[in-house]
Amino acid sequence: MESSSQPPSDSRRRRAVNRRHRAGIVPPAVLKLAVAEPPTRLPESRPGVRRAVVPGGLLDLAAGNRAEEEDLAGSATAADGPRRDGNRRRRLTLTGLVLTAVLSAVMLVATLVNWAPDGPPPRELTTGERERLAAMRVTNYRELRAGLHVTAGSGATRTDLLGWVDWARGLAYLDVGGPGAGASRGLAQATPTVLVVRPDPAAVPTPAMPPLVPPADGWRLPADRRLDPLLGLIFALAADRPDEVDGWLGRWVDREHLNGEPVDVLEISTPGPGASPTRTPAASDAGTPTRYWLDPAGRLHRVQADVAGVGPVTVALNRADRPTLRPVEALGGRPGLPRALTAAERDRWRRLPARLRSAGGATVALTVPVSAATNLRGSGWLSWTSGTAYLCVTDLDADGRRTLVRHHGRKITRIDDATTGGAARPPLPPPTAGWRAGPHRTEALDPLVAAALRAAQRSGVPGSAQRVRGDTLAGSTVDVVQVDTARGPLRYWVDRDGMLRRLELPTRAGAWAQLDLTPGRVPRLTPPPAKR
Repeated sequence: MESSSQPPSDSRRRRAVNRRHRAGIVPPAVLKLAVAEPPTRLPESRPGVRRAVVPGGLLDLAAGNRAEEEDLAGSATAADGPRRDGNRRRRLTLTGLVLTAVLSAVMLVATLVNWAPDGPPPRELTTGERERLAAMRVTNYRELRAGLHVTAGSGATRTDLLGWVDWARGLAYLDVGGPGAGASRGLAQATPTVLVVRPDPAAVPTPAMPPLVPPADGWRLPADRRLDPLLGLIFALAADRPDEVDGWLGRWVDREHLNGEPVDVLEISTPGPGASPTRTPAASDAGTPTRYWLDPAGRLHRVQADVAGVGPVTVALNRADRPTLRPVEALGGRPGLPRALTAAERDRWRRLPARLRSAGGATVALTVPVSAATNLRGSGWLSWTSGTAYLCVTDLDADGRRTLVRHHGRKITRIDDATTGGAARPPLPPPTAGWRAGPHRTEALDPLVAAALRAAQRSGVPGSAQRVRGDTLAGSTVDVVQVDTARGPLRYWVDRDGMLRRLELPTRAGAWAQLDLTPGRVPRLTPPPAKR
């Protein structure tokens, strides 16, 4: 009888291996067990038993499903396009959302940084604000000058004025531009009563500050008076005494910052004319309010008004830009300090007639701004020896027509020459026929020429003379000596050699006319002998 500790028999081991093989487990090669090849076809199924077909790759985890791979490979090409379009739309949508969020954050931060709470609502003027407004014009007058930027109208009709105003001396110096400037484009100088312009149609529409030293020539009285209301508003901003506050209807509107300074915006409406001198003189309606921007010291920085015939007007002041202004000769030139003549000046003045007679004659040039419709320019000669003058005069407002003018003693004759244009000197020899006496549009220059001829008389210049100022003309130092006459003041520019260089007198329009003299030889100016 065999012991139970004996190893199992070979038949038993073979049955165990076969069972493991049937379970689908391949014996390791180290056991050196032979494995039968799988049959080429499945054995016949037993009746009543259905066998499941298992794909070859199901039990191999590294293998895939060939049928599924073939299906996916066939459909990949058709599905790639829509899939890419969907991905692109999703990326664009996300990018747009991100940009919107960034912009919203930036705007929120900017709003929070610049946000300020609403100020108090408009209210009635306090006593202190009324006092500041009443003293505003006196403050302007005492501070003398300020820079200006005036905007009149809007759009294609807007006119811009840049320059300065001198309230103490009553002088404004401006560059006129903007799309609506028209014939006024160029330079302008004005007093409260007289405006002279130097037109420049070729100037660019954008205005610029005018040159501190104004051009000496080209000034005339304008035919277009569109600047008058604006100049009236500018000069009305200053006075030598405070305004009366009774009858004012006004309110405090807002507080702002201009030129780095806090200002109060005060709005004034007056019920009728004469209620307040501060009221804009050319306001289109008595009830139209005018706004003033005043700092705590009562200094004006801006004005807004509605001017009749012009529209909305804004005047901005630059109180730090205040150079000394020089008026042009058509406005009388620089102001002076009149005084009595010194001994040397009296001696030169007394010897003036003899000095002119010894010079014999002079070439002359005339500038006579008569009126808005008559601006005369002339040139020619005068002879102190014979007491005659021969001139060619052009009216700038009469299509350049020329007029020949002759002075001989007290007789004045003229010839209109419509065929010859320009401002050349008169023809030589003078015409022998066609001279006529009587009233003429050029007669405004007659007093100036007559005064130049009388200056050489032995009796001298009648009237009391005083020195107005010193000046320069054509490189020569002169004394401007003024003599009051029945026709008004007459000014003689006498150089240090005692020679007359210029005569000036005011015209009816308030501008000054000039006759400049260059001593030297002149042609024979005596009239031709009468024919027998």
